[in-house]
Amino acid sequence: MEGNLPGHLNKDGIRIHSKDDFAGMHAAGRLAANILDRITDHVVPGVTTLELDTLIHQMVIDAGAKSATVGYKGYQHASCISINHVVCHGIPSEKKKLNAGDILNIDVTVIVDGWFGDTSRMYVAGQPNRKAARLMDITHDALFQGIAQVKPGNTFGDIGAAIQRYAEAHRCSVVRDFCGHGLGRVFHAAPNVLHYGRWGSKPVLEPGMFFTIEPMINLGRPETKVLDDDWTAVTRDRSLSAQFEHSIGVTEDGCEIFTLSPAGRFHPTWKRDET
Repeated sequence: MEGNLPGHLNKDGIRIHSKDDFAGMHAAGRLAANILDRITDHVVPGVTTLELDTLIHQMVIDAGAKSATVGYKGYQHASCISINHVVCHGIPSEKKKLNAGDILNIDVTVIVDGWFGDTSRMYVAGQPNRKAARLMDITHDALFQGIAQVKPGNTFGDIGAAIQRYAEAHRCSVVRDFCGHGLGRVFHAAPNVLHYGRWGSKPVLEPGMFFTIEPMINLGRPETKVLDDDWTAVTRDRSLSAQFEHSIGVTEDGCEIFTLSPAGRFHPTWKRDET
């Protein structure tokens, strides 16, 4: 399989893609982002997370694409939907009905012509309370603090340090138990993209690297635990958690975001500048 993948591995074992590979990632990322745009109007009090997942899966099929998560390590859904204190990997269920004021992350990964588009964002069923709204703002802005560090010559440590500095300056904590990852023609690859760390710590960013940045930020402490279903991760102290995720490609002078929202709906207020 290794020989069939595009590009080459650098000395750190991270795949370096060609300029032509960016087009495939843009197509996959655009579809994933478009699906998350379209699901927005369905996120309302009373809807179940299984209903949302069913709609998402049909959108993937209608687009002629594949869901990367259906069948992945036994997982059977086209999305992960994580509500309130669920940090990530929430399993859609007909028993999980949204209540007014709930905040939730919806995470979707699609495969388009062999390329993986991976993104997630926050939603609100109705109106959030002030603490939840503040947490989503901080998490969104922490992601873009990390993205601002993505350019050749900087390091993955710079990404994590920028996110950590911003979140902790706003009295929130960064989840350590989960991280971003390389992707391209595979779902998960090197490197692990930590959302905390030391400025200048390696590996060094190079043009052609593709990866996700997806910080999970908690109002309380950073510790998590995985429930008995072996998927759902929650905050140990039951505090609210939020997450935003983009897929990124490093260019000669900066980066490109593959998963920008076509409709400008990446942030629940739809008022954030994504560029």
